[in-house]
Amino acid sequence: QVQLVESGGGLVQPGGSLRLSCAASGVTSSIYRMSWYRQAPGKERELVAGITMTYGTTNYADSVKGRFTISRDNAKDTVNLQMDSLRPEDTAVYYCNAASNYGWGYWGQGTQVTVSS
Repeated sequence: QVQLVESGGGLVQPGGSLRLSCAASGVTSSIYRMSWYRQAPGKERELVAGITMTYGTTNYADSVKGRFTISRDNAKDTVNLQMDSLRPEDTAVYYCNAASNYGWGYWGQGTQVTVSS
């Protein structure tokens, strides 16, 4: 089992920055990839960014490329999402996801990000 705890959400003005963190605990050695998803009201959950834990290979949704940066700290079993140049359309609940080598997927409880003036 893996447990995920997100932190760092909040209210920010357009053009501002936020940094989200996701701390994993439990059988973290089984995790090969961690990702951030988001879900806005009335919309489906979508992938924002992902990173592989061994090689640090990253991928991003087109809508956040050049503005968001995902990073990992294997020593702390933590994944971060640095979000810059935030826009109102980035408003959503952001969820951390961990994919294990055994085929299991784990989700955090979500953290609200609101971009508004």
